Amino acid sequence: MTVELTRREEAALIVLNRPEALNALSFSIIRELGEAFEEAASGDARVLLITGAGDRAFCAGADIKELRHRTVHEEKTATEFGQRALARLDTLPIPSVALINGYAFGGGLEIALAATFRIAGPGAKMGMPEVKLGLIPGYGGTQRLPRLVGESRALDMILTGRTVDAAEAERIGLVNRVAEGDLIEAGLAFARRFTGYSLPILRYAREAVQRSLDNPIGEGLKIEADLSTLAYRTEDADEGMAAFEEKRKPGFRDG
Repeated sequence: MTVELTRREEAALIVLNRPEALNALSFSIIRELGEAFEEAASGDARVLLITGAGDRAFCAGADIKELRHRTVHEEKTATEFGQRALARLDTLPIPSVALINGYAFGGGLEIALAATFRIAGPGAKMGMPEVKLGLIPGYGGTQRLPRLVGESRALDMILTGRTVDAAEAERIGLVNRVAEGDLIEAGLAFARRFTGYSLPILRYAREAVQRSLDNPIGEGLKIEADLSTLAYRTEDADEGMAAFEEKRKPGFRDG
């Protein structure tokens, strides 16, 4: 298997294991990724970590030889398949963290963009180089990148195909952290800041933020009110408020 799903403490860990090809994405790997996302969603992990095998690349993008000589129908079908696979990552019931070790180009960066958070090693390089091939990003890059870094910065990256290093990525908000040393350990430490909280409450909070991006603020406030009301009705909300009043640590049970 080129997509490995294992467990590290309370985290599900997906590793793209094709280091000889810089963990490039083939259509079969995208299918395996989608299956791994579903398996992670059905388990009891509290966070999903995603990284690439080796220290050279998170994922260097598409396997170019698979992209040529396709019909229009095949191109559209493949693009929509990839979009659906990454959309599943975006909507998992648990938060996710992409651990960017080395290159994250094209479809590789699009995987990272679909994760909840991104942590990069100091030598990480990120970019959307599709324009250099006479193409544009097709797995969500034109949609998620501007939502993350703003329209101007996204267009700068997409229209020039230039590479962004880890320091610039952190400065513009493309990654949440730059971490030295073992990225998996850094990802676990980062995740511990929120994995002790109620998973349903974390999910409501993520949904409120994500849905607000597609609506005017008035509609976004209505969405927030609905989700906040649902949060108040959970057992974990009762436990959290009771623990605050009783000056003790809450014992959330994801209910």
